[in-house]
Amino acid sequence: MTGRGAVLGVDVGGTGIKARTTTLDGQVLDEQRVPTPRDDPAAASLGRVVADLAVRARATVEQHGTTLDAVGLVVPGVVDEDAGRSVMSVNLGWRDVPVRDTVTAALRAVGIDVPLAFGHDVRAGALAEVRAGGLDHGAVAFVPVGTGLASALVVDGRVVSGEGWAGEIGQVRIQQGPHAGLRLEEVASAGAVARRSSTESAHAAMLRVRQGDPVATAVWADCVDALADAIAWIAAVAGCRAVVVGGGLAESGPMLLDPLRDAVAERLVGIRTPTLLAARHGDAAGAIGAGLLARDLLDALAPSGGPS
Repeated sequence: MTGRGAVLGVDVGGTGIKARTTTLDGQVLDEQRVPTPRDDPAAASLGRVVADLAVRARATVEQHGTTLDAVGLVVPGVVDEDAGRSVMSVNLGWRDVPVRDTVTAALRAVGIDVPLAFGHDVRAGALAEVRAGGLDHGAVAFVPVGTGLASALVVDGRVVSGEGWAGEIGQVRIQQGPHAGLRLEEVASAGAVARRSSTESAHAAMLRVRQGDPVATAVWADCVDALADAIAWIAAVAGCRAVVVGGGLAESGPMLLDPLRDAVAERLVGIRTPTLLAARHGDAAGAIGAGLLARDLLDALAPSGGPS
């Protein structure tokens, strides 16, 4: 969709919310970051936060002589997009919460009655990365390596939901080796790398690896091996032609991607090896994807044959 008008994309993380207001042709008008509400089992506080963000977005777009036409909201955990519910989000304390209805009511309470697109943060981030990279054909996986670990699969431009369960690779238990019994994200995530190397962040761990620290180096190698196992299986099952690696750990660039490419290739002998790419959008992928969901919803609601 192109033309006048604007959308607000909101990405709810475990500790922070990222919001981006853009015109329908993609021009960024405003960006906001606020803390995620705590002790919010019914998402009522989240509804009020999103409403406040939308009020600011509406004021911003009006200053640019246009209107706020839709809001996109994405959240973590197991998400049923069709039902508009968070099936389970451990970090946010949600279980079977009607997030879309709750936030819609909060928006209407402040006089914002626009369509609300609802989705999963990683799947929305995958949509943003695929469209930005011109990867709309074939199967493409998105693997953000952040506080936790998840994945998303996009096939011919469409995100695979699996009734909300697709992509929960971080929850798979390792069956063999020194890490048997641990979940994959307890070894192969930025949070795990920081914790296991006793550093304050994955970036600090990466600096120790560069300095030759043996503990951090071993932890880094464990992370690469576990990630390579997961990516190889995704690629083999889905026939991926590309895998986009994002999240905080991917910001280390070649230090992660070079050994990861080699490790994935070693596991896929005789099988097409996907191209491993660094994510383009960093931690903004979810908010950008939320905005794309809002624009797609407007397209779907537009009268057949009408202007878009």
